Amino acid sequence: MKYLVWAIAIAALYWLWKSSFSGSKAMRPAEARRLLGVSDDADANAIVEAHRRIIAKVHPDAGGSAELAAQVNQARDTLLKTLG
Repeated sequence: MKYLVWAIAIAALYWLWKSSFSGSKAMRPAEARRLLGVSDDADANAIVEAHRRIIAKVHPDAGGSAELAAQVNQARDTLLKTLG
């Protein structure tokens, strides 16, 4: 019984440690442009349109991945912030 408690405690600590590193990391604008498929001189309308096109395919409600949808959203936010 004592070993089971230790195993659960270690597993919980590992899960907490691992989840602390899976937080949102800053995305570089070059990565964001590549992910959305927009050029360096894309304006806000082009960024939003590319985001809409891609998110329609990768959204979890459309059978996509929640992780990929989050990356696409982060790419949009990153590029819109760089525009000012």
